[in-house]
Parts: sequence; structure tokens; C-alpha cells
Amino acid sequence: MRLYTFPLAPIFFFLRFIFANTETVEEVAVHDFFYRNATAVASESAHTNNWAVLVCASRYWFNYRHMANALGMYRTVKRLGIPDSNIILMLADDAACNSRNHFPGCVFANRGHALDLYGENIEVDYRGYEVTVENFIRLLTGRVEPSVPRSKRLLTDDRSNIFVYMTGHGGDEFLKFQDSEEISAFDIADAFEQMWQKKRYNEIFFMIDTCQANTMFSKFYSPNILATGSSQIRENSYSYENDDEVGVSVIDSYTHFILEYLEGINKTSTTSMKDLFDKYDPEIIRSHPGVRSDLFYRPLERTLITDFFGGVAHAEVMTADPTEGHNLAPSSPLGSPFAEIDSMDESPEDEHEVVEVLLDHADGTGDSLTRLLRAWGSVGIMGLLIAWAMFNTKQ
Repeated sequence: MRLYTFPLAPIFFFLRFIFANTETVEEVAVHDFFYRNATAVASESAHTNNWAVLVCASRYWFNYRHMANALGMYRTVKRLGIPDSNIILMLADDAACNSRNHFPGCVFANRGHALDLYGENIEVDYRGYEVTVENFIRLLTGRVEPSVPRSKRLLTDDRSNIFVYMTGHGGDEFLKFQDSEEISAFDIADAFEQMWQKKRYNEIFFMIDTCQANTMFSKFYSPNILATGSSQIRENSYSYENDDEVGVSVIDSYTHFILEYLEGINKTSTTSMKDLFDKYDPEIIRSHPGVRSDLFYRPLERTLITDFFGGVAHAEVMTADPTEGHNLAPSSPLGSPFAEIDSMDESPEDEHEVVEVLLDHADGTGDSLTRLLRAWGSVGIMGLLIAWAMFNTKQ
């Protein structure tokens, strides 16, 4: 009997090629998930991290509502995904521990006392007399002493979106700090310009709740800043309601309106800034809120609220070698379903590519039925080749 030796190596190389280009059911599910969520997002932001700077500039018990304003924003940005490590909370006074507080250790923003804004999971970075104009400007510009701990630093870069919220007593182009000093609209404008020159932000959303609040962003001149305030020039901002048990007003009307609206937002919401601004109602807010968007170059209808109030929810892909085209790095968590991207001629200038931009290749060739037929066809070919090899070996 003559033995016939058939080279099996070509078969295995062929099968390896076939299966290397055939996605499993799990890979298809992952691909569909990322593609579906990427195409549903209307945001065009290229940021990779979010930060929040929340400032209550007032002290004394009768300014309880200003502390509640800042704590309400603190709770909201944490709920929407910004971690404490990326939140700088500045409270000029501690109403929770004030001897006149009938609810020690608690701060409430409504009469029902349903939600304690202070709670047990709060991190105050600057408190009491640490909340000064100088410390605020040093925080923004990064010009802090070497001894300042990491938790008191704004460690942003040119891919950071920053939400800056301020509340307190103010007037035409100024906000009072501690009832002893003031920060002017020029001071904040110049601080933001330093941040832009030092590449400390991608975009800034500035919000302020005080009397004549809209004058505080009238002097801004740096790019990529969106600003809004509670009241126009020569107009007061008012509190929302008093609490007879606490004995003072517990929250301001404008901030209450914003927080109430944000309660309907979650981490994956596609609600835009335009949606928020369109909801402004002077009769409910009891003042005329303003918006300044001439320095902000993205359309408001494609600027998500979570671009500033939430944590980053999209991934970023880096090429191992920029000269090797636009392939995903081997360490990418997306794996083989996105092993090669061919339609990147109009990609952003930066070699960092956002996943939403990369998922344009899901066409008919990636159809799950086609991949299934290819897989079973490969199995059939493998069976035929093995049978033929065994037949020739027995002869």
C-alpha cells in the first residue's frame, strides 16, 4: 500500500486567514452596541475629561441658600459622572455645623427636608477663610504653591471641559467674597485667558447665580467659553422659598430651576444646551437669565448638557505609529471588530481619534448574515479538504 503525504500546512494557513476575518457572535454584539450608541450621540465635543469648580462665595447663616446652591450643583455633577477627584468645591461658610442649624450636619434645599445635600459623602476642598479671590484665581490659572495638595489643584489640560459655577452676592460686574473683597468681571476674564494661553481647557461652561449676574461674563474674550447667568443688569436674583424650621431661605430661584431640570437628565442623555436655554422662563425664575455664546464655536443644539455636567462616556483610540495609517492600537478594548478603519481621510488633526468618528465602516459587508455564511462556508471547505487528504492517504 502506497502512502500519500498531503501537506496540511496550506490548509491551516487558509483557515486561519478565513477565521481571522470572521467575527464571532460576541464581537458582532459589541460592534453593534458601540455603533448604535455612537451614532445616537449628537455631541461634537473632542474633550477627554471633565472638571467642575463650584464656588459659594458667601458666609454667615443668613446666606444659607448660597451654600445650598453650590451643594445642589455638587450633588448633580457627581450623579452625572464627574468624580470627586475632578470636582473643586469651595464653601465660604459651613452652615451644616452652624449653632443655629436645627438639623446639625445637614443642609436642605426644600421645606420637606427630603434630601440632605451635605450628607456623609462630601469633599470640601476650600472652606471658610480659604475661599478668597486670590485662591480662586490661582486655582484656575494653576499658579499655586508647591505645598498645595493635589486635591486643591485644577489638573486640567487642553482636552478638559470645565464647568465653573459661582453663587453669592454681587452687582454690576462684581461678586463679593466673604463680604470683605470682590472679584470683578475683568478678573475672571483675564484668568480664563491665562488658562487658554496655558492650554488648561478645551471648553468652559460658566454659570453664575447672583444679582446682575449677566454682567459677570460681559468682559470675556477667550475662545470656547459658553456662559449663562441668572439676571440681567440692574436686576436682582431672588430666593425660591423660605423654610420656617430652618428659619432662612434655603435655595435661590434660578439654581432651583436648573437643578430641577437636571433631575431629568442621566449620564447617557442627549439633551442639549439649547434645550436647557429654551426652557428659561422669567416668570418662574423671577428674573431674566442670559446666555452668551458668541465665543463658543459649537452649535448649541449639538452641545450636550453632559459635555459639562457629566463624566466622559466615549473612548479614545490612539495609533501606535502615526505613519502606519489609522489602525486601532492592539490594546484597544474594542478588539478585532474595529481592527482596520479605512475611511479616515477627513479625520481630526490630532492623532487621537474619538470612537464616534471611527465607527463609520458598518456597512453591508459587515452584515451578520454574511459573516455567518462565511463561517459555515469555511467549515465546509475545511471538511472537504480533510476528507480528500484522508482519501489519498489510504490509497
